[in-house]
Amino acid sequence: MDNSIMTPKQIVAELDRYIIGQHDAKVAVAIALRNRYRRSKLSEEMREEITPKNIIMKGPTGVGKTEIARRLAKVVKAPFVKVEATKFTEVGYVGRDVESMIRDLVEASIRLVRDEKYKEVLPRATEVAENELVKILLPVRKAAAGETDKSDAELKEELLHEIKAGHLDSLTVEMQLRTQPKPIQIPLGGGGDGSINLGNIFNDMKNSMNGGAIKKRKVTVKQAKELIIAAESEKMVDEDAIIQEALQRAEQDGVVFLDEIDKIANNSGGMQQGHDVSREGVQRDILPIVEGSAVQTKHGTIRTDFILFIAAGAFHISRMEDLIPELQGRFPIRVELDNLTKDDFVKILTEPDNAVLKQYKELLAVDGVTLAFTDDAIDEIASVSFEQNESSENLGARRLHAVLEALLKDVLYEADDNETKEITVDKAYVEQHLASSLKERNLRKYII
Repeated sequence: MDNSIMTPKQIVAELDRYIIGQHDAKVAVAIALRNRYRRSKLSEEMREEITPKNIIMKGPTGVGKTEIARRLAKVVKAPFVKVEATKFTEVGYVGRDVESMIRDLVEASIRLVRDEKYKEVLPRATEVAENELVKILLPVRKAAAGETDKSDAELKEELLHEIKAGHLDSLTVEMQLRTQPKPIQIPLGGGGDGSINLGNIFNDMKNSMNGGAIKKRKVTVKQAKELIIAAESEKMVDEDAIIQEALQRAEQDGVVFLDEIDKIANNSGGMQQGHDVSREGVQRDILPIVEGSAVQTKHGTIRTDFILFIAAGAFHISRMEDLIPELQGRFPIRVELDNLTKDDFVKILTEPDNAVLKQYKELLAVDGVTLAFTDDAIDEIASVSFEQNESSENLGARRLHAVLEALLKDVLYEADDNETKEITVDKAYVEQHLASSLKERNLRKYII
């Protein structure tokens, strides 16, 4: 199925593979994505009238805000960029810098489209690379074989088979490579991203005169194959077409995730002094981008009217209502994410495709360590993580990484690939290796 036309239920099911809970947030983003597909099927006149319904998420760190937005973009293969809103309050900030988020989105879109196009031509580029390597290796093979009854055609077939199978990957060959001058960017004045790339100018002049500088280099067959594939792929794709498609994809399908939006909200009860003035200034600079405007990039102009903006923040000190009314109005969909429970931690440890315990098992398997966790150990790890979040800073799911690093520190340190081991982590192991954490947990029972 084409991921771009998944139903909301299918999008939520896909997000469920990686993110535990937060059903309301998943539904909100799934509907927003499906509405894009619905809009694309309308008349051009009607399409221009329908803009995305931007989303603002409230919730503590580590509960899945960023992951939901990032996975959502990945599911539908949409250009995605994450921006910390606080970066626009840094010293030296000027209003036009807010447009940098859109320029970053365009660059992300170009990388996405280029990767797709390169994958399309990969089989042809690989075939060219293998045939080129046969030409390079044939004289070497003939010299090594000496007198033989095999014809050149037979030797070529033999070499091609060995190259495809990877049997010659570590063999060193000498090949001629075209060097590329390092680009030098000279920014021009003004609010756009205008620049002169001297590297490209000189490169174009050099290529027009003599085809570029050639340099001999010794590489392995595997490296040579990759270099030739990259060069051939570049020839087979149209860079101008990539940029045009990328601009269109960024405009129509782009997702901008504005994190820490709460940090630029006024929280002085109406008194706008000092830093609060700066915060409101940033909000007012972000406003036209979210409302819809034209941003100049070095690849062309892009409209922001149909980009989906997802904002997020903890809102511990400030409230959503502390944002300026105009900006609030551009984020009509509000979702509050839940704090993670102990049961959520158990699921995060075991259920997702990228479950935390699976990650540690795979890491240690590299060094020959077979790691297993009993159910009571998983339950205890979840309990410790949950209670540490409750009693100190709430880190959400990130707390699990801190707990597991402490729990498995000795195993991670002592493991090497010269010795195979089988280690089973049970409740007793957890209690022994997290003694200090458990001691603090028990002491808190007596604190009134």
